[in-house]
Amino acid sequence: MSAILVTGGAGYIGSHVCKALARAGHLPVSLDNLSRGHRDLVRFGPLVTADLDDRAALRHTLAEHPIAAVVHLAGYTYLGESVRQPGLYYRNNVGGALALLETLVEDAAQAPPPLVFSSTCAVYGTPERMPLDETPPPAPINPYGRGKWMIEQMMADFRAAHGLAFTALRYFNAAGADPEGETGERHDPETHLIPLAIAAALGRGPGLSVFGDDYPTPDGTAVRDYVHVSDLAAAHVQAVEALLGGAPGGVFNLGSGQGASVRQVIAAVAAATGCPVPATVTGRRPGDPPVLVADSTRARRELGWQPARSDLPTVVADAVSWHRRDWG
Repeated sequence: MSAILVTGGAGYIGSHVCKALARAGHLPVSLDNLSRGHRDLVRFGPLVTADLDDRAALRHTLAEHPIAAVVHLAGYTYLGESVRQPGLYYRNNVGGALALLETLVEDAAQAPPPLVFSSTCAVYGTPERMPLDETPPPAPINPYGRGKWMIEQMMADFRAAHGLAFTALRYFNAAGADPEGETGERHDPETHLIPLAIAAALGRGPGLSVFGDDYPTPDGTAVRDYVHVSDLAAAHVQAVEALLGGAPGGVFNLGSGQGASVRQVIAAVAAATGCPVPATVTGRRPGDPPVLVADSTRARRELGWQPARSDLPTVVADAVSWHRRDWG
């Protein structure tokens, strides 16, 4: 059994990754300061409660188990917050990643453990063609995306200087929940469309705001690629095992390859809950592209990744089941 350090293991995606790693026979060791994670979601391995820049805690964790590979998911993820508080994002996300990288390479006598990094399609900014593969040069338009791109560049520099093997997984829209109900999405504040639509339908939140209905899309609302969080978790396991097997790593988009509009999501939530979704159309948000859909051919070819639950009805149904249970 390989011990895998999962930074941010108490979070939404992190908890699903831990479950997938445990199912694959690994021991996920979560490191999380619980500022935005949840202790009760750490169910599949031990929890180390510490900040990422606590180098002593990192050293102790790396030595205690010992760690064969690292999955780095810890970080703040709100695009709007990153625009309002860029220093917070650069200090936490970029600074935390630097502390992790420096700690991993401290022992010059042995190769650092390979690293799988949670990146984002936000590194692309506003791309010109769809579906989107990995070839366009990154051009992020907010501090969140710029920070993720900086970390990718940092990892490349550490590979050149210290032999760090790494893979960067650029997610599109993570959605859904564990189909067995053991973990799911719990953000405060919540900003993601599917849980907001579910909350509106079930009377657990305000009516849904639809940001623009005049896009050049079939129904006028923005189109996004929703990928089931359990499929994302499976990709992390495949990426870890590929690196442990000596694969060179790389950069991979992770998406379903299918776009769904805001109105299609609203209809799917209404069907899954049996309740209408109260919604009001407001103005577009600055910087929102009309369409974002992934071309994940590289991940399918090189990692053997095959999303199994990323059709919209399944994504929404799993999310509804989780939220009904979590909200009581």
